Amino acid sequence: MVDELKRTLLVGLGNPLMSDDAVGLLVAREVHRRLGNPTVELREASVAGIELMELLVGYDHAVVIDAIQTDGQVGELRHLNPGGRSWGELPDNAHRFGVFEGLELSRRLGLELPEKVIVLGVEVADPYTFAEGLTPELAEKLPGVVEEVLRLL
Repeated sequence: MVDELKRTLLVGLGNPLMSDDAVGLLVAREVHRRLGNPTVELREASVAGIELMELLVGYDHAVVIDAIQTDGQVGELRHLNPGGRSWGELPDNAHRFGVFEGLELSRRLGLELPEKVIVLGVEVADPYTFAEGLTPELAEKLPGVVEEVLRLL
């Protein structure tokens, strides 16, 4: 996906003071460092929905990395998609705006979004505890997650 001629934005999402919630930030930092590509810009944020979309404007490609907590194994990397909803749907409540709802609204508003947006979720154990640093289980798997993301790019 990383093309020398196209501007790519790598976004790490998370809160560095909430244990595993920081994984998106840490993975994005290391991927960016290892890529060493001047056409790939790194941004870190603790936003979602519409605020996140403002970061994407003007780029050709974007990769967003965030923590998720579902039924997967800690350290598992998942490609996220809109789920069962179609891209044309928007929630009836502003509190339900996530990445995909923000993308849809931005498209409707005519914002210049990347032609390709990849959203990756890293399965975490504890995104709720107020603490700096990942849980030991996730910290152990971090290098493998970084390698997986690099292979995708």
